Amino acid sequence: MKIALSVILAVVVGLFLVIEIGLRSLFGFGNPLIYIGDEQIGYLLAPNQRTCRFGNRIEINEYSMRGSPIKKIPAPSGLRILLLGDSIANGGWWTDQTNTISSLMMRSLPLSTNSNYQEVEVLNASANSWGPRNELAYLEKFGNFNAQAVVLLINTDDLFATPPTSLPVGRDRNYPDRKPPLALVEVWQRYIVKQKPIPELQAVQNESGDRVGINLEAIAKIQALTRQSNSKFLLVMTPLLREIGEPGPRDYEIKARQRLSDFTKAQQINYIDFLPSFNSTPNPQGLFHDHIHLNLQGNKFVSEVMERSLLEILGDSSLRH
Repeated sequence: MKIALSVILAVVVGLFLVIEIGLRSLFGFGNPLIYIGDEQIGYLLAPNQRTCRFGNRIEINEYSMRGSPIKKIPAPSGLRILLLGDSIANGGWWTDQTNTISSLMMRSLPLSTNSNYQEVEVLNASANSWGPRNELAYLEKFGNFNAQAVVLLINTDDLFATPPTSLPVGRDRNYPDRKPPLALVEVWQRYIVKQKPIPELQAVQNESGDRVGINLEAIAKIQALTRQSNSKFLLVMTPLLREIGEPGPRDYEIKARQRLSDFTKAQQINYIDFLPSFNSTPNPQGLFHDHIHLNLQGNKFVSEVMERSLLEILGDSSLRH
């Protein structure tokens, strides 16, 4: 009897170890990216992290950017671009480090400029569900790292983004503030246990007033900070998948889009709206990972258009036609 129990125990322990190791090595469970709260920004990816999720490598540097460590001051003859955004810019767990929009641009720009720059950097300051006010607060806290150009990449939903808050950190399963003890624990917490509501978050999400106008004001402040540092500013907006084709954006989105268009003209902001471009592609659905986020093909599409626009804005005479 004791031998039988020992055998069963050994089998159970062995099975547990196989599952734990498999979850870690194959999917990266047990080592999620962790977040930290910030009074102004709301939250940031904790600095100096590395992980691999579902086979995709993710690195966060010392400034909570998705990318390798950087020097605060760029090389004298280098080209540095700062990309601000949410999960679309970040790429999330579904995008390998080499396939983010910033990484694609960093490899392509030296070719487009005929290598006139000693070094080309595209910094990626982004986090899931950031809106213009989060991105403004990041810029106010860290500066633009002496970038020659700042790119703000938003999507249609960001026009209605709520104010920065740290409430989700450590309480929402998507914003953990510590590593789980086991991969199995993470799977249990993320996919099996029901998410506990965060009552205080409801008040933030129910923000009253002209939310579109507040976010446009934040964009104007980002533009002003960029001008103060003698940098160029580019605003880019990607659409939701359901906005493509018929019936197109909803009435309230059409109104917000028109406000944004009028705003960019009044502020003389260089602006790219990707909705017409996506609509004119043969298979726009093939650019999306889900209803809002882009896949590698979408990242390539967006990065190429952004690159051409940036080189024109920067007045780069070596732009290849």
